[in-house]
Amino acid sequence: MLKRQLRGFTYFVLSYMLLAFVWWSVLLHTKNEDAFRAKSELLQIGMAAECLIDTPEEYYASPQYQALKQAYQRQKYMIWGETTVLILSLMAGIYIIYRGYQREVEASRQQSNFLLSITHELKSPIAGIRLILQTIQRRRQQLEPAQLTRLSEIGIKEVDRLNRLVEDLLLSARLETAYQFRHEPLDLHSLAQSVVDRMQLQHPEAEIALEAASELPIIKGDAQALTSVFVNLIENAIKYTHGPAKVKVKLAPGPKNCLVVKIADQGIGISKENHQRIFQKFFRVGSEETRQTKGTGLGLFIVKEIVAKHGGQIKVMPNHPQGTVFQLTFPCATESKVD
Repeated sequence: MLKRQLRGFTYFVLSYMLLAFVWWSVLLHTKNEDAFRAKSELLQIGMAAECLIDTPEEYYASPQYQALKQAYQRQKYMIWGETTVLILSLMAGIYIIYRGYQREVEASRQQSNFLLSITHELKSPIAGIRLILQTIQRRRQQLEPAQLTRLSEIGIKEVDRLNRLVEDLLLSARLETAYQFRHEPLDLHSLAQSVVDRMQLQHPEAEIALEAASELPIIKGDAQALTSVFVNLIENAIKYTHGPAKVKVKLAPGPKNCLVVKIADQGIGISKENHQRIFQKFFRVGSEETRQTKGTGLGLFIVKEIVAKHGGQIKVMPNHPQGTVFQLTFPCATESKVD
């Protein structure tokens, strides 16, 4: 409330200053005209007294009047020029304050959505684990071994989900500090293969394929951080696909000694106006389809920051006939290749 009052007071002061500049400019212009007329009349009387002119036409054509008129014109242009600069500067200040306010409102809204999402994301697995433990505690004698195994598997999945959430929160906080990643030679093909195998086990209904060139350049990076990149992008591809997901991960050498990674899905896609916004912290696309899915708005923010800290780039492209392609480009460590 106090911030809103201060902002309103700031707008009032700036508006008052804007009107004051306009008023003083008009006043200065009027005074300048009055001074010009007075000087012109005195000059005309003096020249007539000295018999330098006989008619008004001779006066207006005289060098003395022309010099006086030029001085008046310069003064007038200076007044309006300074007024224009001051008004434009003030309007730019108002615009900057307004944009800052809009960004603050948007950040506040996204943080509010994040708190709601994170609360739900934390409560859901905790409630699931609690229910499993209560079931085992109350019905231990009645449960079959297969049922106990199934409950244990579900509990482990919920714990893994909590663990991933905590890891994302910690990694997001580190990325906004001076946290340094390890830069060691990596075989990205092997790393991607291990992630794809793990994700396939976690999502047996999905079809996750890995395609890699026979020879790939080595990059320098942090294996744990890049694993998080692959996990986030593949999970998003599965999450935002109706029905069984089909995800294709492709690795290939790129131009100028770089390595290109493409992760394509056939999901609901991302509108062009959101291609940059999806990488903002806490941002989630506001359609009803995506709101029904689980998420905190941290995944793609983490992906972009990790890729950037590895000297790489990421961009979003539509996948025809439907879906999305995320293209990642990493600089290579050396000219050496891996099979």
